[in-house]
Amino acid sequence: MKNSGFNPLIIEYYKRRFKFAVIIVAVIFTLLFLRLWYLQILKGQLYRLRSEKNRIRLNETPSIRGKIFDRNGLLLVDNSPSYDLYVVPEEIRYPKETFNVLNRFVKFDLKESLNRYKNNNRLPFIPFLIKKNISRVELVLVENHRFSLAGVMIKVRPVRRYRYGSLASHLLGYLGKVTKSELNAEGLNLSPDDMVGRAGIEARYNKLLMGVKGGEQIEVDAMGRRIKVLNRVPPTSGYDLVLTIDTRLQRIVEDCLLGKKGAIVAMNPRDGEILAMASSPNYDPNIFIQGMDINEWKSLVSKKGAFLQNRAISGQYPPGSVFKIVTAISALEEGMIDTDDEIFCSGKYRVGDTVFRCWKRYGHGPISFYRAMAESCDIYFYKLGQRLGIEKIAKWAKELGLGRKTGIPLPGEKPGLVPTSKWKLKTYGIPWQIGDTLAVSIGQGYLLVSPIQMAVMISSIFNGGYIYQPRLIKEIRPYDKRFEKIFEQKRRKIKVKAKTLCVVKRSMIHVVEDKNGTGRRARVKGIRVAGKTGTAQLISTKERRSKDKDISNEIRDHAWFVAVAPADNPKIALSIIIEHGGHGGSTAAPIAAKIISEYLRWEKRDV
Repeated sequence: MKNSGFNPLIIEYYKRRFKFAVIIVAVIFTLLFLRLWYLQILKGQLYRLRSEKNRIRLNETPSIRGKIFDRNGLLLVDNSPSYDLYVVPEEIRYPKETFNVLNRFVKFDLKESLNRYKNNNRLPFIPFLIKKNISRVELVLVENHRFSLAGVMIKVRPVRRYRYGSLASHLLGYLGKVTKSELNAEGLNLSPDDMVGRAGIEARYNKLLMGVKGGEQIEVDAMGRRIKVLNRVPPTSGYDLVLTIDTRLQRIVEDCLLGKKGAIVAMNPRDGEILAMASSPNYDPNIFIQGMDINEWKSLVSKKGAFLQNRAISGQYPPGSVFKIVTAISALEEGMIDTDDEIFCSGKYRVGDTVFRCWKRYGHGPISFYRAMAESCDIYFYKLGQRLGIEKIAKWAKELGLGRKTGIPLPGEKPGLVPTSKWKLKTYGIPWQIGDTLAVSIGQGYLLVSPIQMAVMISSIFNGGYIYQPRLIKEIRPYDKRFEKIFEQKRRKIKVKAKTLCVVKRSMIHVVEDKNGTGRRARVKGIRVAGKTGTAQLISTKERRSKDKDISNEIRDHAWFVAVAPADNPKIALSIIIEHGGHGGSTAAPIAAKIISEYLRWEKRDV
């Protein structure tokens, strides 16, 4: 009998295999269904948003930072185009060769750039930066070879330009890269590559100067290729600022500080406008524009001389004999002296076991108020200070604006220090001594002031008794009513009698005009100058005399001079400090004469 070939065992085997296959397929389809349900139902909205974000890209358009002018309309700070070199990764077949060719035309660190390029994780159509701010010559070379440089592109962006380098650098300030905390701050709308004000006017009025960014809403494909612009919002430029400073005077002031450490403030005593402000040594704000690494920054800030410090507002110094103006006002207001009363100066004054000396070794002999101010007799003011006591001296010093900030619209101002017995006990845990009072009465000891404070104080004596808040902004362009408060004149009347002010003004004229006046080197032909010298000692009189000319510069006295001119119709007030400059009369007073003569010559011609 012939075999039919039918085997029930084989059929049963294939039936089981088929059922198993059906189950596997069913499980796979079930899993696929569940995944689709998860993606489309549970996570559908999330992925739709992601899809939109991948399809639509927002590109920022930088705003143009506002310009800064001086009071005469001279442009001090503006913006210049920066030509930045980029490559588009998607369009470069041989990166190493392309970078080598570019390096022939543009100077950059080839190895560092290639390493950054290899580690670049951005989309292939996002431009990769090679170098910022290439030179005009480099730009021409790249443009001339563009046809052989596939994937190379130039982007133009505005960068800050300080047209006169270091001129008024501490007043203008500089820009620096935005920090992480600033990026996260609300309302600033900053990007990682943005530059913001870090000092001076640039920092104080950063929001006004920045403007508002614009932007483009661009449709792109999955590779980041630009398809079309969907929407465009133009940027709004920042406001322009017109300052109160006169560049001509600023140049003279800075020239007077060349090779020296110190500060000069020139102010209009009638309204508080700052006419010039300089701190030395200074710096060029342009060095910050392209950014610097941490080592370059450390090198800059560690340079001897504290280049970045604005000594005019943050330098705190003993005022020396300039403070005798305060002691004089205190004694006159408290009825402690009459201008005709004489005090005998033998050159030294003993209090207990301590001998206090006058700068004039053998003394001035019998001396009254006007001569004591003119010749800056220390013994006269020691005795006034002893009569007054520290609390009364401190009271009038604070009334004249010392020991507090002036309110000048710049970051970093320091308040100085007017010490009292309570302050010393709290700070050092020891009681106030009579010797402390005598030291303060001639501007030594714990007392500290800034040049801007001295300018404000001296102005108040000659403007009818008003402490003005210093002003730096003369105009904001275009006009905006919201900023009117910036121009509000803030002043305070000091509680000093007019008679007292007249006596002190007359005494300061004697300082300059008397034959033996310590400020006689501040005389200007045809102009009545009033002033007061100061020599802030860093070591004792006895030590200074013993070392004489061998004394090192680091412990040499600071030279002060404050002045107002013309004394009968004040137009300029000056506060000058030269660190380790020696005597105020020989170092700072001649500087005042030069500044006053130049400024009043211009001022007369400009009227």
